[in-house]
Amino acid sequence: MMSAMFSRRTGWKLTVNRFTQAQRELAESGREMLDLTVSNPTRVGLAYDTETILKSLSSPAVLDYDPQPRGLRNAREAVAAYYSEDHASSVGPESIILTTSTSEGYSYIFRLLCNHDDEVLVPKPSYPLFEFLADLQDVKLVPYPLVYDHGWQVDFHSLSKAVTQRTRAVVIVHPNNPTGSYISSAERIALNDFCRANNLALIVDEVFLDYAHDGAHRPSFVTNQDVLTFTLSGLSKISALPQMKLGWSVTSGPKDEVNAAMERLEIIADTYLSVSTPTQVAAGVLLDARKKLQPLLCDRVRQNLAQLDLQLGRNKSCCRLEIEAGWYAVVRMPATQSDEDLAIRLIRTKSVLVHPGHFYDFTDDGFLVLSLITAPDVSREGVRCILEGIE
Repeated sequence: MMSAMFSRRTGWKLTVNRFTQAQRELAESGREMLDLTVSNPTRVGLAYDTETILKSLSSPAVLDYDPQPRGLRNAREAVAAYYSEDHASSVGPESIILTTSTSEGYSYIFRLLCNHDDEVLVPKPSYPLFEFLADLQDVKLVPYPLVYDHGWQVDFHSLSKAVTQRTRAVVIVHPNNPTGSYISSAERIALNDFCRANNLALIVDEVFLDYAHDGAHRPSFVTNQDVLTFTLSGLSKISALPQMKLGWSVTSGPKDEVNAAMERLEIIADTYLSVSTPTQVAAGVLLDARKKLQPLLCDRVRQNLAQLDLQLGRNKSCCRLEIEAGWYAVVRMPATQSDEDLAIRLIRTKSVLVHPGHFYDFTDDGFLVLSLITAPDVSREGVRCILEGIE
């Protein structure tokens, strides 16, 4: 009887899965956990400029409420300056909508583009958050595969087969999480051609854009003019400040489509007015924090990646897939059992927490996903225990 009170969109399976149960049992046992899933940069021992960050939130301006649907202009100008300084991209503040997160940005755009049960194409493997966001907006997700051959590529043949009359947009993650693969120049051209031919919008998630492992900046989609494009990012990854809750969406493309989209997005944003004033007032300082924090994170990633490769070099049964960017590595291992069974066994026998590949929609077993921002000593010991457990 009780279930009849709630909407079908929240009809998720709410029972605790075996992986989570094993994780809870380890936490309750009191044994030390080697967590190789950590994604929270505030918990990995980084040196934040505490004084500057806190001071930015204490301006008298935070006491004034100025409800601007797109966000305070100074904050949007700070976002535009970030693209100009780091990516040589000219973005006008008028094309930016501020949100509390990229998740909220997705929600706005799904609402803008889709009617009930319309479809959005999403990459597979990728981050598992999309499913919940789509459920809450009554949108149907249709996966298209990324294929691996000495690096990851979009499977355009499968992408074309996935389109129906209800398809409204294509999501790309640039670089992808967890595969760490950027969209190449050739793929960008092909995606624009594909979207133009099928009258689709492009939704681009760029939260890890700045974390290229070779240190070279990659082009953003914020200046993509060929088709209607929504580019999402935020402080969570760009400045390693997830607690500040500031994201944004940049709209680009044909002028008439951009104007129509922004008019509608402004009404959606005005309905919620969700972004806090203190964070907007401090946006310039918080974005500047990236200049100190990104090098620290990039050094951490390179250090952990080098240590991972060193240990994998001594093990003939496992290898790392090629990655270009991001905070994660994908390790391939013998598929002698399901990824979930292996991850649970590692929790129970080695006290190591690592994500099984199926969490990210890997279609086959034999993959584990490891965080590269974990404290180096934890990462080193965790990898050692994983390889020992596999052997």
